[in-house]
Amino acid sequence: MHIIKENFAVKKFKLFSKLTPQASDSTINHQLNLHLKRTSYSTLHKSTQTKVGNQIINYVKIGNGPKTVLCFPGALGSIWSDFKPQIEGLDKNHFTIIAWDPPGYGLSRPPNRKFDQRFYDRDADCAYHFMKSIGIAKYSLLGWSDGGISSLILTAKYNTVEKLVVWGANAFVTSDDIALYEKIRDLSAWSEKMKNPLIKLYTEKGLTVMWNEWCDTMIKIYENGGNICNVSLKNITCPTLILHGDKDPLVPEGHPLHLQENIKGSKLHRYPQGKHNIHLKYADGFNKIVSEFLLDK
Repeated sequence: MHIIKENFAVKKFKLFSKLTPQASDSTINHQLNLHLKRTSYSTLHKSTQTKVGNQIINYVKIGNGPKTVLCFPGALGSIWSDFKPQIEGLDKNHFTIIAWDPPGYGLSRPPNRKFDQRFYDRDADCAYHFMKSIGIAKYSLLGWSDGGISSLILTAKYNTVEKLVVWGANAFVTSDDIALYEKIRDLSAWSEKMKNPLIKLYTEKGLTVMWNEWCDTMIKIYENGGNICNVSLKNITCPTLILHGDKDPLVPEGHPLHLQENIKGSKLHRYPQGKHNIHLKYADGFNKIVSEFLLDK
């Protein structure tokens, strides 16, 4: 296993200092701090890179708690765009927190993400092998949106997940879902807060290409019957918590209700005013609910 233990931004500005020896230390540090602020990456936690097969995987590992948790980002998401409040807010004495950039997202590139109808399964398999490669045999999953879908698949397929937490996830795609996706296919329909961190990662052109490929893939899944992981739900036997924002513009309430009905013993917690990003909007309360669930014996 090949590991690189240096933050990407730090390496970049060390190179800058070598190429511009006339620059003072204060100038270099100022430029580094501006870069870190622009990219919204935390200055407190260095990322690490490893390889799973031929795929570069970027991740952070924080805390020394007995409960290990893997944070699984959503579509096009990354460690810091999707899980900053959990990485910084969960108790490091209770949890060891691992957050990764899935293949083709964030700094787990090259190569860039390529979408097809099996990408959820590939992400689940890669997450399993990633955790195995860094020596972690048992862990819980926090999966948001697409990351929630791949978390469902991983949990159903592998006997490594102690507890599962998902939100904004669906096991199948309907015509109504496709209509919702088409409403936000054009990036002009996105909020600046949602769009800007991803543009910083991929550029606006790159984000547009990736997002359109994602939307096209959802249509193909729907045209081929709509199933993503519906048939696997019966194989999930670990304690499972499903959370849902009742005003989620992408995931209608039928999806979390279906998950609850088809995952034995699962619990559903709803946010009446919540949308798709409940873990960001209601971070403190979300972290409390999730922590109590994960620590409950």
